[in-house]
Amino acid sequence: MSATSQPATLRAFVLYFLKLGTLGFGGPIALAGHMQRDLVDERGWISREDYKQGLALAQLAPGPLAAQLAMYLGWVRGRVLGATLVGMAFVAPSLLMVFALAALYVRFGGLAWMQALFYGIGAAVIAIIARSATKLVGMTLGRDRLLWGLFAVSLVVTAWTASEVVWLFVASGFVPVVARLRTRPASPSQALLVTPWPAWLVAGLSGVAPVAVLWKVFWYFAAAGLFVFGSGLAIVPFLHGGVVEQYHWLTERQFLDAVAVSMITPGPVVITVAFIGYLVAGPVGAAVAALGVFAPVYLVVVLAAPHYRRVAENPAIKAFVNGVTAAATGAIAGAVLVLGRRALIDLPTVLVCAVTLVLLLRFKRIPEPLLIAGSGLVGLLAKGALVVH
Repeated sequence: MSATSQPATLRAFVLYFLKLGTLGFGGPIALAGHMQRDLVDERGWISREDYKQGLALAQLAPGPLAAQLAMYLGWVRGRVLGATLVGMAFVAPSLLMVFALAALYVRFGGLAWMQALFYGIGAAVIAIIARSATKLVGMTLGRDRLLWGLFAVSLVVTAWTASEVVWLFVASGFVPVVARLRTRPASPSQALLVTPWPAWLVAGLSGVAPVAVLWKVFWYFAAAGLFVFGSGLAIVPFLHGGVVEQYHWLTERQFLDAVAVSMITPGPVVITVAFIGYLVAGPVGAAVAALGVFAPVYLVVVLAAPHYRRVAENPAIKAFVNGVTAAATGAIAGAVLVLGRRALIDLPTVLVCAVTLVLLLRFKRIPEPLLIAGSGLVGLLAKGALVVH
C-alpha cells in the first residue's frame, strides 16, 4: 500500500465492501465513484495513486469494471486474501438477492401479476441501457473518428444479427493498434458438477438439468466474462446471442426479465448471469454461472496486479483496449435496438420507456431502483386495466 494511505483493518475494509454490495445502486461508474469518495477522499484507506492504477487495470483488462476495481483495492490492502474476501463481500449480497428473485420467478413466473410487473420493468430497462450507452459513448469515444467507426460497425452488426460477434471485438482491438503504431480460467471443483445433488437444487424452468448442462453453463459464462470491458452492460448483447439464439435456454421475454433483475439489485450488473443460471439449472446453476463469470475477473486481478504497471502505459496495449471498448459500446447500443423490439410492444411500454429516459436525463441523481419500481407498478396497472376492459 502507498505510504500516503492510512491503515485500515482488513475486517473493516471487507465490511465496507459488504455494505457497498448491499446498498450500491447505479451501475459501475456510480460504484467506482463511491469507492473513490469513501476510500480515498474521506477515509484515506487507499491512496489516490493506488485508486487510479486500479481504475486503469479495471478498464484495461476484461471483466466488469466495478467488481474488478473492488478486487484490486482488496489486493492493495491485503494481497491475495484481501482480493478474495473483498470480491466475495462485494458480490454476495446481490447474488443472494438474485437467488431469492429467481426462486420466486420460477415459482410464480406464470402468474399474471408477475408477467404484468415485468411488462412495465422491461420497458424501463431499455431506457436505462440506452442512457448507459450514451454515457459510455461520451467517456470512451471522444472525437476519435476511428473509434466512432468501430462503434458504428459493432452497433450495426449487433442490431442486424441480434448477437455479439466475438471476432469483431478482437478485430476492433487490432485496428487501432495497426493504425496508430504505423505513424483458460480456473474451473470449479469436479465435485461441484458431478455430485448427485437433490433434484430441486438443479431444477430450472425446464426441469432437472443434467451435469453436461452445468458444465456448459460454467464455460459459457466464463467465456462471457472475458469479453466484458468497462461496463457490465457489455455482457448483455454477448449473453443474448448465446442464451437466446444459440442454446435456447431462455425466451426473449425471460432474457429481458433477467436483465431487469440485474437492474433491481445492487452490486455488479453481471450478476444477471446468476439469474439466468438459476432458470436453466436451479440454485446450483446460479452458483456455477456466477463462479464462471467472476473467476476470470479474480484471476486477472490476482495474477496481473503485481506486474501490470509495467505494461499499462504501453501504446499498443492502450490502443487495443480502446478499440475493444469502442466495439463493446457499439454492441450495447445495438442491444438497445434488439431488446427494444421485444420489450416495446405497444403504446404503454413505449410511454414507460420514454418517460423513464426523460427522467434519467433530466434528474441525474434519481435512483434507478425507484424508476424500476415505478415502472413495475405501471405495468401492473396497465395489465389490470386491460383485463378489466
